[in-house]
Amino acid sequence: MHNQRILALALAIGASASLASAAQPGNEPGIDIAAACARLPSHAQLLSALSAARAQTNGGFNLDMWGTIVNRDGVVCAVAFTGTNRGSQWPGSRVISAQKANTANAFSLLSLSLSTANLYSAVQPGGSLFGLQASNPVDTSVAYRGDPANYGQWNDPMIGGRIGGVNVFGGGLALYDAKGHLLGAIGVSGDSSCADHNISWRTRHTLKLDYVPAGVSGDATRPDNIVYDITNPTGFPIGVSAGGWGHPACSAAATTIAGELPAIP
Repeated sequence: MHNQRILALALAIGASASLASAAQPGNEPGIDIAAACARLPSHAQLLSALSAARAQTNGGFNLDMWGTIVNRDGVVCAVAFTGTNRGSQWPGSRVISAQKANTANAFSLLSLSLSTANLYSAVQPGGSLFGLQASNPVDTSVAYRGDPANYGQWNDPMIGGRIGGVNVFGGGLALYDAKGHLLGAIGVSGDSSCADHNISWRTRHTLKLDYVPAGVSGDATRPDNIVYDITNPTGFPIGVSAGGWGHPACSAAATTIAGELPAIP
């Protein structure tokens, strides 16, 4: 009887440990989330900044948003949404936001920042980066694992995993601190791609991670800003960017707002 009680206690402890483990983000083997994400915003900080940016006029459809932060290794550190529940935003935008964050991080350097908006024209047929969007596919085992009830929470199942993915429209921005360190990137999705960019920009500014060194926008005060220089949208060839880094316009309002976004520090 004594041995049976010991066995029952051991099983109960093991079950409790398994439940506790299941409630945690599913980090990959060898990744210490606390260390990997130490210099990046927490879930609460991301949610606060994202919500404040979403509440402004951004030139889109005034929709709720998903936001994701990755570190320099592409490990997901935080995921949040602005609506009342996970269904208040486009469900597909959760993974898109992570994909955007991965892209901005993957193709930015200490000396040069590329936003996802900057990549649109370059990846079109004949563009200088044609095929880039197929180069680093999303890891679906990270994107769709875990309990959907935790999506967008502090313990979102993507956290601790390398999400991968390349996205080539507005919403992804690299994150630089005041010392010029490139810490990772943020991705935002849930509205028009142009509004996504504006919301991501404002979120990054609130988080004080917009010490961008240089970019391709042609605007030294907003180096990795979205570029609206695509001409001949209905003729042939369609959508030619004068500088090679252009993004389609979504609305006159979004275009105006992009030119008025906070300048880098």
